[in-house]
Amino acid sequence: MAVEDAVNSDTATRTRRLVQRRTIRALICSQVLAGAGLSSGVVVGALLAEDMLESKRWAGITSALFTLGAAAAALLIGRLSQRGGRRSGLSAGYAIGALGALGIVAAILLDNAALLLIAFLPYGAGTATNLQARYAGADLADPAHRGRALSIVLLATTGGTVLGPNLTEVTGSAAESVGLPALSGPFLLSAVAYGAAAVLLAVLLRPDPLLTARELAAQQDSGPAQPGGNGPRGGLALGAGAMVLTQLVMVAVMTMTPIHMRDHGHGLAETGLVIAVHIACMYLPSPLTGALADKFGRRAVIAAGGVVLLAAGLVAAFAPEHSVAGLAIGLGLLGLGWNLGLLGGTAMVTDAAPLANRARIQGRVDLAVSLAGATAGLSSGLVMASTSYSALAIGGGVLAVCVVPFLIRIGQAAE
Repeated sequence: MAVEDAVNSDTATRTRRLVQRRTIRALICSQVLAGAGLSSGVVVGALLAEDMLESKRWAGITSALFTLGAAAAALLIGRLSQRGGRRSGLSAGYAIGALGALGIVAAILLDNAALLLIAFLPYGAGTATNLQARYAGADLADPAHRGRALSIVLLATTGGTVLGPNLTEVTGSAAESVGLPALSGPFLLSAVAYGAAAVLLAVLLRPDPLLTARELAAQQDSGPAQPGGNGPRGGLALGAGAMVLTQLVMVAVMTMTPIHMRDHGHGLAETGLVIAVHIACMYLPSPLTGALADKFGRRAVIAAGGVVLLAAGLVAAFAPEHSVAGLAIGLGLLGLGWNLGLLGGTAMVTDAAPLANRARIQGRVDLAVSLAGATAGLSSGLVMASTSYSALAIGGGVLAVCVVPFLIRIGQAAE
């Protein structure tokens, strides 16, 4: 019996590793595509809202609707994944994002502000799907290396997310060359990128990592075939809280940066460069962050994220208004702080979530994260119009560094 158990365990381990490698390869390909779709509209979203609504005060509403749509999509993707696996949930999410991007293009062509606002809701499904993909990378990962597995998926997004903002001017010129408004170009790119990612995952994400993990878990009562669900009691709340706070601060400052730059004479190319640096720092440090989370613990990485977000707020606030380099450094730190908080929080949530209802829990967590982003996007324009960009940036940094240690103490008390 012992020999049979050992053979079954070895077979399950080999199966898990084989499917994990195939899963990571499929996710890398889809994330590169979807990353371009995610970032291409970030640069011009607030500018588009300001032009069509003729008010700086409501420039953040597109970001709010975008993240509100992401919130609803996170819940939907979590439920679809819970029922039918990651392939069905992620493919559906990207397809909805592509439809939203086409809706935005239609709104620009028709100069219809109401349609624009409506279309930003399904467009947000793309970013929700991008984030949900990180969970798929962890379903079959060894718990001791879960942070690294998550980091690979996040890193794969870097190529597209860095390329997207720098194509803002190129796609705008291409759109104008065929008689379309310049601001429609980035959203056409989003539609193509999200649509391609949806098809790619539907074809390549086989066998499904979540369904495979459940099958292996059903074969063995314990052991390496059933990763997850053994984290500390306070891990779920702490990890979710860290991600919510991180998203709140990042979205608020990032959303208003293009408006701040245009107010001081910077063009789309310079704004695209700053946003590209920001998004690169959101994803590029992921392998290091994942390794640190596995070696030093999730809580230490979350705390470091709070400190970096404070530094980001200070640098962005005090950078000379004409300095593209200063704003790029500030936004780069903002992206790094987001990376630390998101990856540390994601690993902690995945550690604590039982396999049986993991996807549903993760969907609810990402719902809260997206709602925080929606709140930040909507309020950021109001705060900046009432005070200043500097006040917004400093306030976000102070909030991050004050609340994260509080969340860590709560997590310690709950264990």
